[in-house]
Amino acid sequence: MTAVVRPTTQLLASRNDQHATDSQQQHAGSMIAAAALAAAVLCSSPNMAMATEDAAATTGSAAVPTAYFGNGCFWGRQKDFVDTELRLGRTSPADISALVGYAGGKATGPDGKVCYYYNGDPRTIYERLGHAEVVQVALSQQQQDAQQEFQAFAETYFKQFQQAPRGRGMMRLDPQDAGPGYRNVVGLPGGVSSPYYKLLQAANVNGMELREGKGNVYERGQPVEGDEINVVWVVDSDELPFYRAEVYHQFHNGLGKAFSPAYTRDLKQAVLSTGKIAPTGCLEVPF
Repeated sequence: MTAVVRPTTQLLASRNDQHATDSQQQHAGSMIAAAALAAAVLCSSPNMAMATEDAAATTGSAAVPTAYFGNGCFWGRQKDFVDTELRLGRTSPADISALVGYAGGKATGPDGKVCYYYNGDPRTIYERLGHAEVVQVALSQQQQDAQQEFQAFAETYFKQFQQAPRGRGMMRLDPQDAGPGYRNVVGLPGGVSSPYYKLLQAANVNGMELREGKGNVYERGQPVEGDEINVVWVVDSDELPFYRAEVYHQFHNGLGKAFSPAYTRDLKQAVLSTGKIAPTGCLEVPF
């Protein structure tokens, strides 16, 4: 698979199925133009936050362990992890830690930015920088509780796959979003040496290949850690940190599936009020 970033019009067609009307297609170009025009104003916000900073905002401590999970479009995946947090008893917005972002690459753009496609500066595009779309979650500082929480998150993750045609193994629920920016990746503190890795192996009921990754880069235009069916890259989140995505991506509707306003509006606003999501320095696009 080539590492060329897909044109924005292709991205809109696959990413926004729920908005794929003739009207949107006619206005896609004007939206991108407006986004580029506004970039000079909106990109003055603080730079992308790393995983440890987001965890600190959740709990008041920078020592909170975190993990991240990626497999396709992060919109619907975030909802799955929020639902898991609710089942774990995290019923207050202050306790919700599942945030969407970018991770698994080695590089950042100017000023440390890692952004979505519409930022106006191609040097900041997450996929070009080697990153994938992921959801980060925070774990308890108590080891036993943290292991139980991680087990629940890992079980949720492996439910987000389906059988691939012709017995090729397991693939994502949204295979139309293809490429290294949508690859399957899990980030653990310590990577495959993490105490959580055995729990990840136990939760892998699909028998997918868990392959150690060192961070995606491009060599001769090809990703060294690409988008492969039935493969999950396992990386060290201490070495390859999480960069929080733009506010408009947080608590978003899924692909072709509208979630309750209690999630997309009320919970998002409540989490905004805690400061856990905020402008990142990347362009905010209202869609």
